Amino acid sequence: MTAMDDIIEGQEALSFGTWLLTQITEDGWIGDLAKAAKADRSFPRNGDPDAVRLHLSSKQADSDMFEALDAAEIAWLRR
Repeated sequence: MTAMDDIIEGQEALSFGTWLLTQITEDGWIGDLAKAAKADRSFPRNGDPDAVRLHLSSKQADSDMFEALDAAEIAWLRR
């Protein structure tokens, strides 16, 4: 195993929820979603995008948050 393999495995192990919390300095929807997630004590930090969708649904989040979540999921998959 090379050092690059370790980096790639580490990136894959980073859950969506954890990754999202690192995006609080981003401008726009993703940053707004990250800030809201950080303020929410029940946010699924180790969750995947579907767990976050369920959480947002349970909180009756507005449609903008779901659009932000879709954009964040795409960015997370591209990393």
